[in-house]
Amino acid sequence: QVQVVESGGGLVQAGGSLRLSCAASGRTFSRYAMGWFRQAPGKAREFVAAISGSGGTTEYADSVKGRFTISRDNAKSTVYLQMNSLKPEDTAVYYCTGQYSISLVKLGTGSWGQGTQVTVSS
Repeated sequence: QVQVVESGGGLVQAGGSLRLSCAASGRTFSRYAMGWFRQAPGKAREFVAAISGSGGTTEYADSVKGRFTISRDNAKSTVYLQMNSLKPEDTAVYYCTGQYSISLVKLGTGSWGQGTQVTVSS
């Protein structure tokens, strides 16, 4: 499985933007679909977005469609999550994960990094 390290979280006002990064290890990064999940206090971890190994296919949770964009740079073994128009309900720890397909990513069966905290103030 691909090992990941997330970064880029922080405190932002509602309506603001942040870009999260996820650096992955391994020379076969492009073979993995990658995804982002988040977990708010007292809630279960939930799927946010996923991208295929080539970057040609993406999927999003309904709650972030039109506001978040997932992308990847296979040369840098990094996946990004651009978050715009942030809302207080986006506050959570954001986790990156990788698996062999988007379907498997969405099941949350891959390995996890330590996460990065995103806090959106109202």
